[in-house]
Amino acid sequence: MTRVSLYDPFADVFPGLFRSVLTPVYKDRSAAAAPATGKVSAPAQASAPMRMDVIETAQGYVVRADLPGVPKEAIQIDIDGKRVSLRAGAQREAEQAEDRVLRSERHAGDYARSFVLPEEIDDTRASAKVEHGVLELVLPRKTGVGPTRVTVQ
Repeated sequence: MTRVSLYDPFADVFPGLFRSVLTPVYKDRSAAAAPATGKVSAPAQASAPMRMDVIETAQGYVVRADLPGVPKEAIQIDIDGKRVSLRAGAQREAEQAEDRVLRSERHAGDYARSFVLPEEIDDTRASAKVEHGVLELVLPRKTGVGPTRVTVQ
């Protein structure tokens, strides 16, 4: 059988500079795991991108993040001023010994995302809920933040 290899024009000139930009983020590691035996091994755990929407409202911000298969106990939310950090872990259920996995595409591992909002968040009034694999995080603005004017007497 002939082997196909892709030509990488940047391999000689820029050995690692553009490689992370030009290569796909996710590679199917299960297909290349053991081609001689025909068995498919479990893919290595990697951090998956957390897809989310950030919506500005009159009271603050609403963040909706897709976290499929993540229980609410495995979600950690940290608020530090304007910075919001989300971490979550998805666990895959164990397959039976007699079952043979033909293809495995569901993510099992960690999700992580951190972002900075334009204004400080009131962490005492923030709330979060998970419904149907979607985390909804309500982040109200901190009142009394901003420049203050002092009158001279």
